[in-house]
Amino acid sequence: MASLTVVLLSVFLTIVSSKSISYYDPIFGQPEQIHLSYGLNPSLMIVTWVTMNPINDSMVEYGETDILNQRVNGTVSIFQDSGSEKRREYIHRVVLRNLLPGRRYFYHCGSEVYGWSPIFWFTAMRNDSNFVVRAAVYGDMGKDIAYSMPRLQEETQLGHFDLILHVGDMAYDMNSDNARFGDEYMNAIESIAGYIPYMTCPGNHESAYNFSQYFAKFSMPSSMNTYGGDANHFYSFNVGSAHVIGFSTEFYYYTEYGFDQIINQYQWLEEDLKKANKPANRARHPWIITMGHKPMYCSNSDDDECLTTEGYSYVRNGLPFVQAYGLEKLFAQYGVDLEFWAHEHSYERLWPVYNSTVHNGTKGAYIDPDAPVHIVTGSAGCPERHDPFGIPRSWTAYRNNDYGYSRMNIYNASHLYLEQVSDDKGGKVVDSMWLIKSKHGPYSYFK
Repeated sequence: MASLTVVLLSVFLTIVSSKSISYYDPIFGQPEQIHLSYGLNPSLMIVTWVTMNPINDSMVEYGETDILNQRVNGTVSIFQDSGSEKRREYIHRVVLRNLLPGRRYFYHCGSEVYGWSPIFWFTAMRNDSNFVVRAAVYGDMGKDIAYSMPRLQEETQLGHFDLILHVGDMAYDMNSDNARFGDEYMNAIESIAGYIPYMTCPGNHESAYNFSQYFAKFSMPSSMNTYGGDANHFYSFNVGSAHVIGFSTEFYYYTEYGFDQIINQYQWLEEDLKKANKPANRARHPWIITMGHKPMYCSNSDDDECLTTEGYSYVRNGLPFVQAYGLEKLFAQYGVDLEFWAHEHSYERLWPVYNSTVHNGTKGAYIDPDAPVHIVTGSAGCPERHDPFGIPRSWTAYRNNDYGYSRMNIYNASHLYLEQVSDDKGGKVVDSMWLIKSKHGPYSYFK
């Protein structure tokens, strides 16, 4: 009897092991890597997700209760990684329209044949004058050693944030292990990005194969009402009293992909800033906030750019020899108020600075300053760990090397609050700043 049992078990295992798993099995059609992004106006929300097999249906069912009584169809595109396995993934996008400002919506995404995601929820962007914008801001977060991830997940689901600004460098790296690192990272942030818009800009750790994963998987809004692709490199959106601009510093350092990208972005930035400074627009969205990965100014000791040129000079002053397409003058000329950077795995708050000169306000450093304020916030946690500091510069106001992230609250047209959270210290606030402005616009040296 015992020998018969062994024989039957052997036959069973042979049959099971010989049955191949079909690429079209339902498990590969399940939605994953679900994330939200803002559109060009408060009534829009873009839902993006990935499947591992070619599903033509891209559906979102949603509603103001969990009955999910509305359905919208979207589009699907193919992403093929350029690694040795040439893995394919299928990127689904659905645009939700005519959302009511400030209303909570429940949703799930997927298809009737292959199944649905869990139910998530989001709040459509408010557009009333009392809207206090609450954002978490950080860069340089990997799929491993992501020290800020748990607290960000918890605070997001407790409703502490309206959106995320991720200032470049994700997963470490998106392309590693034939793009599986990117998949794992996108699944890890789903518990954040499935609930609030996850607005991004590219960093050097997205650069593989001409930024192909970043290009394919995110859905930033373009001025032509399209989402993803080229728009992921430079774009803008309005939220509350702020006009937010995301752009690529990497164009200046990956010129093997051409110089046109630098020129096109610069021209787009100038036109966007001109539009944002039209009186009606600046009155409605007085704060202009930028985010780009490599900082114009930094004082870290393990980065030649920080040591020799006080920061990334191509971004600040433009291309060498021709000295063209630098962004410091452009941003100051059009009155950018606050500039977020990352890349350095640390936190640094600067005094208001232009052309390496501090321009503090007369009633307080950050009360009507005569230059933009720069914040470097790249310490969310990654395998490369920390970047040490060197000698403080004249424009250095505060530095901290703990793992952590920034919180920003935009209260109204005149008051913006920023603080730095330390994950090393259990969520303690280690730095804070009020930026107060009675007027917004070009700084005095451009009038």
